[in-house]
Amino acid sequence: MDKDISQAVIGRLPRYLRYLGELKDKNVERISSSELSAMMKVTASQIRQDLNNFGGFGQQGYGYNVDFLYSEISKILGLEKQYNFVIIGAGNLGKALGGYLNFEKRGFILKGVFDQNPKLYGTMVRDVKVMPMEDLPSFIKENDIDIAVLTIPKEGAVLVSKVLVENGIKAIWNFAHVDLDVPENVQVENVHLSDSLMKLSYNISSYNKNKEGSEGGEAFV
Repeated sequence: MDKDISQAVIGRLPRYLRYLGELKDKNVERISSSELSAMMKVTASQIRQDLNNFGGFGQQGYGYNVDFLYSEISKILGLEKQYNFVIIGAGNLGKALGGYLNFEKRGFILKGVFDQNPKLYGTMVRDVKVMPMEDLPSFIKENDIDIAVLTIPKEGAVLVSKVLVENGIKAIWNFAHVDLDVPENVQVENVHLSDSLMKLSYNISSYNKNKEGSEGGEAFV
């Protein structure tokens, strides 16, 4: 596909896939953009615009075939192949991510967990042993690792990212609160949990202010 697709559109695709997966589980064969709109709280026009970036997939008077659309969005997201990943950091967040079985359903296979704390060596994150950081370079090459997940403090994340790049990692899922300086061909998805919480705080505050303003205005009617 030649044209650039906005990150906003790409960011909505996993949500479409999740809802379509729920429809598949209920044996729903087809759905219209208006029905999908009502489920997802996204306008039907937005859904059509998003999907038209990739060919549309709908039929006039029929809507969307759920199985077909699920399959096509999976392909767009690259989920037709398996990805091997490692977790760097065996603390609470690393353990929680390692225990999340839904990753495997999507084709993301946990191969290794690494930490610099000797007390954690040999402990288990689900069915994977925690290994020392010095084993990381060889493990990446021997196990065809595609993705590294960083759940360590930001100081360590900067150093570890360099090791990852040097050993062929092409994608990093970064939970460390720092922006990584990596080559252009290395894809980074930053997940700053506190940023998300602050956004939620803003939305609460904004809602409450609007509500108070509305209630205050009624007194003068």
